[in-house]
Amino acid sequence: MLGLYLASALIPGVQIAGTGTFLLAALLLGLVNGFIRPVAFLMTLPLTIVTLGLFVLVLNAAMFGLVAAMLDDFTVAGFGSAIFGALIVGITSTIASWYIGPKGQVEILVIRRD
Repeated sequence: MLGLYLASALIPGVQIAGTGTFLLAALLLGLVNGFIRPVAFLMTLPLTIVTLGLFVLVLNAAMFGLVAAMLDDFTVAGFGSAIFGALIVGITSTIASWYIGPKGQVEILVIRRD
């Protein structure tokens, strides 16, 4: 949800109205990335290999745009806005995953020097 908020705040073409829409968009984005994206990734694997992985950006933008198409209060102005929005959401999720351990809990590492 934080990634969606940052995308709507930083990208002029991405607009999300209301806290409920943020929550629903985050839920739908998780479901789309969990179920639809793997199938789409497998279908476009040859193109992804030919483009040395750059087509994954297009695929992420398509999933971002798909979620925007499902919700009335979530609008994406165009393809460029979808790519940058997907990048911001992806970067935010990567940074958040650094703080979440394999058990699904926030872990604090303490380094002691004796």
